[in-house]
Amino acid sequence: MVQPLETSYASKAALQIDAKIRALPVLKTAAARAIRRQYSHQLKQANPAFILNLARELIERHDQRWLAYEFIRNHKITFQKIGKAELEELGQGINSWDTTDAFARILAGPAWLNGQVTDDLIHKWAHSENLWWRRAALVSTMALNKRSQGGKGDVARTITVCSLLVSDQEDMVVKAMSWALRELVVHDPEAVSEFLIEHEAELSARVKREVRNKLKTGLKNPKWRSE
Repeated sequence: MVQPLETSYASKAALQIDAKIRALPVLKTAAARAIRRQYSHQLKQANPAFILNLARELIERHDQRWLAYEFIRNHKITFQKIGKAELEELGQGINSWDTTDAFARILAGPAWLNGQVTDDLIHKWAHSENLWWRRAALVSTMALNKRSQGGKGDVARTITVCSLLVSDQEDMVVKAMSWALRELVVHDPEAVSEFLIEHEAELSARVKREVRNKLKTGLKNPKWRSE
């Protein structure tokens, strides 16, 4: 187990982790996660500074972004130290649906749910010129509403973020809007229905179709019988 906290040791640990993942005969999420869990167990007594340095190394040098987020999320005392500054640093470079969703679902949303950052930060992202930060704002609402993440349903905060982006026509933002509203259906279908009616003229056809399908059938695309 790597114990020293200096950046050089974090760099060596990141290199070792990346090498193990790249040596997998078939690169699948489950196999990579098994390696992450092994190291998380070994590093459970590590200082938060070390875990954050490890995450930075994995992101900046090895393009292992979701893995870096999982190391932080699964190291309790490190995750509890995550605030606005840390999130905005760790989110730099999100540039695709997978990097953005990993950031929002693993770190940003849970930190918001836990009160480690305020609504103002998420609203700031919703106003960003960068479409990926706008998507991150919407995807962060998942933590508020997913029971598996401890979410109990937060209509007010979810609807507020959706309202800020209701006219956004970027495809990745539109898809995230649909996702956010469909997740909220489980908790308050009436509030979601009212939102659709209120913003009928602004919402994309995709959002209206998918969310109404969810309201009526419980499925996004009922003809395919899948979410």
